[in-house]
Amino acid sequence: VQLQASGGGLVQTGGSLRVSCAASGRTFRSYAMGWFRQAPGKEREFVAVISGSGGITYYADSVKGRFTISRDNAKNTVYLQMNSLSPEDTAVYYCAAASLVYSDYYRESSYDYWGQGTLVTVSS
Repeated sequence: VQLQASGGGLVQTGGSLRVSCAASGRTFRSYAMGWFRQAPGKEREFVAVISGSGGITYYADSVKGRFTISRDNAKNTVYLQMNSLSPEDTAVYYCAAASLVYSDYYRESSYDYWGQGTLVTVSS
């Protein structure tokens, strides 16, 4: 599985942005898809995950209520809609695919494939 993230950019505080991740292969719906982010000088952290069918989602507390993860299995694409952005959301956002993930969905080690990242910058 190859993952290509896109849609990052510069946005003002309080604004919105949607990042996307396109996947190759015919087995996309068999993978849970996650988004992680890495802010400058910090470790990469979990943001959100969605099950293969799209019926189950989990979010980090820091983004709950502001971000929405979704997927379109017909397009082999997962999205992260980000609203009410703040400078603390500035980071490189990575998508990742997991063939099997359970309660440890927030761990990087649970994911098998990673995209290259897309930079989101929120100006104050």
